[in-house]
Amino acid sequence: MNYIKRDMEKAVTEASREYSCILVTGPRQVGKSTMLEHLDPARNSVTLDDYSERQLASTDPEMFLKLHQPPVLIDEVQYAPQLFSYIKIAIDRGAAPGSFWLTGSQSFSLMRLAQESLAGRIAVFSLGALSQHELYGSGELTPFDASLDSLRQRIQRNDVATVEQVYQRIWEGGLPALNSGKFTNRDMYYSGYLQTYLTRDVKDELALKDDFKFADFIRAAACRTGQQLNVHAIACDVEVSDDTAKRWLAVLEKSNVVFFLHPYSNNLLKRTVKLPKMYFFDTGLVCALTKHQTPQVLQNGALNGAILENFVVAEIRKSFLNCGIEPSLYYYRNKDGAEIDLIAEYNGVLHPIEIKKSSDPSLSVAKNFKLIASAQNAGCGAVLCFKNTLTALNSDVFVAPIWCI
Repeated sequence: MNYIKRDMEKAVTEASREYSCILVTGPRQVGKSTMLEHLDPARNSVTLDDYSERQLASTDPEMFLKLHQPPVLIDEVQYAPQLFSYIKIAIDRGAAPGSFWLTGSQSFSLMRLAQESLAGRIAVFSLGALSQHELYGSGELTPFDASLDSLRQRIQRNDVATVEQVYQRIWEGGLPALNSGKFTNRDMYYSGYLQTYLTRDVKDELALKDDFKFADFIRAAACRTGQQLNVHAIACDVEVSDDTAKRWLAVLEKSNVVFFLHPYSNNLLKRTVKLPKMYFFDTGLVCALTKHQTPQVLQNGALNGAILENFVVAEIRKSFLNCGIEPSLYYYRNKDGAEIDLIAEYNGVLHPIEIKKSSDPSLSVAKNFKLIASAQNAGCGAVLCFKNTLTALNSDVFVAPIWCI
């Protein structure tokens, strides 16, 4: 199996020179512990997936840390929240920078524990599936923005891809075990991934009585990726109550399977909608859940636009997270139906972005950019599409290929 270099390595290494504790959260099997082990192969390492280690960490965290002394990597730390108080004590007693590296796949609970117990003592990162820059790019990663200089740099450091190749990348997804060659049977891998997720993360959380019902729920959610969240419609698809659907969606979000874009609003925008839009962390998983058996089926299918949007939004989100920056990403939609697919805020500047399947978009596709032009921090916008060159619709709107993100 070949190790694929992660863009987050730089941010984690720099933070480890200053912080005694590093926490890397993210979905299962995105390579959190693999990345950290690659950065420091000699470091002590222990996983709380091991039940005996988990039991010791939960019942006697002080002894656990005596047995596993720093510098140490503790994998799946969410299983033993009791450790945080003792890590705090060790840090307050002068633990060296980089002493504790932690990973976990339930970001909300971990973030809360970290903030309560280790405020000011911990650097937190969120690792996702492999990005296009990690798989096909070169040079140093920067967070996405729609400025001309930034887009030029992205064009130069990413591999050109045809429409068919882009959909191939979307269909393959970004989970390291598939992209590194460790596993070659994609269908079997995603089936096992889903079962592992249900077994490890969901059963205890929700006390599930029907695994198949929850699996159907995830598939119903995948069919609505890139859309405004309609809890009632998803609930009806699998014949559960709206309250149950809300609880299940909360677990999907907590375990990083889905994320939400909230609508952008300011004091001048009074008629914006309130519902978020839902996306999955990995488009390969979406394609597996929605039964797209080949990239060609995906490219020609009814969900190709929505899954393409999921891909672009997730990639732009990763460009921030992999630099150690919490992304400020929104979408815009008002009650008249006018919409902007994505608004990315970077360095205090708002960049409106449209995502299109076209290879030759006209200025009309960016007509709604004017709706946020009244904001003092409004900047240039971009149309991301299948055109293979960087061009402009006017002085404020650039057209860039999807493969450059």
